[in-house]
Amino acid sequence: MSLVSDSPVNSSSSDDFAAFLDDALDSGDSSQSSPEDDDDNDKDNHNDPEAQLPNDLDTQRIKRRKVAEELENIEELQASTSHSSLEQTLEASEKKDECSHPGSFGEMCILCGQRLQVESGVTFGYIHKGLRLQNDEIVRLRNTDMKNLLRHKKLYLVLDLDHTLLNSTELRDMTSEEEYLKSQTDSLQDVSKGNLFMLNYMQMMTKLRPFARTFLKEASEMFEMYIYTMGDRAYALEMAKLLDPQREYFSSRVISRDDGTQKHQKGLDIVLGQESAVLILDDTEHAWTKHKENLILMERYLFFASSCRQFGFNCKSLSELKSDESDTDGALATVLEVLKQIHKMFFDELKDNLVDRDVRQVLKTVKKEILKGCKIVFSRVFPTKYQAENHHLWKMAEQLGATCATELDSSVTHVVSNDVGTEKSRWAVKHNKFLVLPRWIEAANYMWQKKPEENFSVKTNEEPITPVCSNANS
Repeated sequence: MSLVSDSPVNSSSSDDFAAFLDDALDSGDSSQSSPEDDDDNDKDNHNDPEAQLPNDLDTQRIKRRKVAEELENIEELQASTSHSSLEQTLEASEKKDECSHPGSFGEMCILCGQRLQVESGVTFGYIHKGLRLQNDEIVRLRNTDMKNLLRHKKLYLVLDLDHTLLNSTELRDMTSEEEYLKSQTDSLQDVSKGNLFMLNYMQMMTKLRPFARTFLKEASEMFEMYIYTMGDRAYALEMAKLLDPQREYFSSRVISRDDGTQKHQKGLDIVLGQESAVLILDDTEHAWTKHKENLILMERYLFFASSCRQFGFNCKSLSELKSDESDTDGALATVLEVLKQIHKMFFDELKDNLVDRDVRQVLKTVKKEILKGCKIVFSRVFPTKYQAENHHLWKMAEQLGATCATELDSSVTHVVSNDVGTEKSRWAVKHNKFLVLPRWIEAANYMWQKKPEENFSVKTNEEPITPVCSNANS
């Protein structure tokens, strides 16, 4: 099974390693053999362990020659100077004792073929089952891939699935008001033309977020993309088929919770891209505690009623309202423009050396423009005796470029409150300042633009507040 993208331009270290392992370690009959074939071979030699030894040694020699040939092919494909030490590595591999064992496949070194006594390194099972790589090899691959991508003006983009690119629900959790959807699902024979799918074999229905296909197509021209989900591997692969039926966007770069190195956490340690060139789209901030500077936080896509309940919203879902996000002004369309802006600034506007640039700094710069020029005072938004500077809304506003203060003065532009009757709220009305709900800041954070204040004005006690099943109101 080949895991390599058809186009060399779109190939990555993970794809090259997948092909390398397929050809080097699964050559002949290993990857295609059935468990029954393996059992038969074991039975043939079960009573004579010595009979197996010569064949094992011959196989290892063949694999060593094959490894050398494939690594040379990878070097030619990527045309990278980062492989200048490859000849020395191959010469060292001629002597097993001198091999650095950069990685392993099962118990066998991927370079010299020697059986290793102890498993070590980081697991990259999504590239090839049983693959482990040592830190030095990971660094080498990242450096090589980075140079290759920069030559083609690309960065890395890690995409969450649930509530970011799509929304799924179990059939048993659908409400009576959602039953109409079962007669409106699209064919699984050509998923590229649909966006609502009934997956009976998984007892599930999946809805792609509006603009998802256009987003992936345009984003793929700027980024090498990964899927990274907290779902299991079987679910991740099925969703990848719906989003990328031709395997032109993700290839083998589909990471699930089964591949992670930390429970309930996502990490870039299993992404073969340098952190300085990686952007992340995800609706869950706490999943990326070590990589918040790479994260673009997405507004959750809550199409099904079960998802609204999951996140504590007591309101009708988009599906129950027979509504949906805007295709042209929704979350994915908005964030695509942000990605284009970041990509342009990274490659066209920064003056320092290309390999020294950091997309995290570009992300901060773009974000600080959103509420630039706004000076905000909060009124009864934080709990009593709470240190205001530590509240997430205060920090969020500052990240968006606003200045936050605790005292009123003429330079204040916005008072943020839930209550029109507070002293600071009355001051805002009297001095013709904006009096807005906390959601105004959240909307700016999710939509990456300053939203009209009148859409978030604080209501009087007589005015009803309409519940919104969403992270932020647009």
